[in-house]
Amino acid sequence: MAGTSESLPALLGALTADRLAILARHEASARVVAHYDFNNTYQYVISREETHLRWLLDALTDVGASVPAPASSLGEPVAPKGTDAAAFQEILSADATSLGGFVDRWQPRVAAMTHARHRRMLDVILDESREHQRLFAQAATGFEDVLGRRTKGSPRIGGVLPKRWQA
Repeated sequence: MAGTSESLPALLGALTADRLAILARHEASARVVAHYDFNNTYQYVISREETHLRWLLDALTDVGASVPAPASSLGEPVAPKGTDAAAFQEILSADATSLGGFVDRWQPRVAAMTHARHRRMLDVILDESREHQRLFAQAATGFEDVLGRRTKGSPRIGGVLPKRWQA
């Protein structure tokens, strides 16, 4: 049992479904957040979330459960005009809020788990999700050096394209 009322496969499946929806939202956000520093933040977070997903898929296999469909969509962000920091505040804030809700929703359920190895894995996922929430919240305030300081004298110009290869 995962806890007092929830089976381990059910808990892992439901959390994976939520994680898949969040990852899809962050990928969609990365396609419209053209600001270089904020887009780099999305790339960092997405990379970690893909690692989390790999752990969850391994855990589902371990308990003999199938991979669930993503939970309901968190919506597609609308591409703002411009590449200045303020243009992306709404998207970044929404992503910070959804990560906070994810952690708040899952922490009590994970704390009630009796399977120590999977509980610890989920604790790491929740802790890193809280850190990702903090990164998005900082970026939403307009703070551009979320992942580190830019080299002195290097201007912020241009933006990230929505697709990797453009014709």
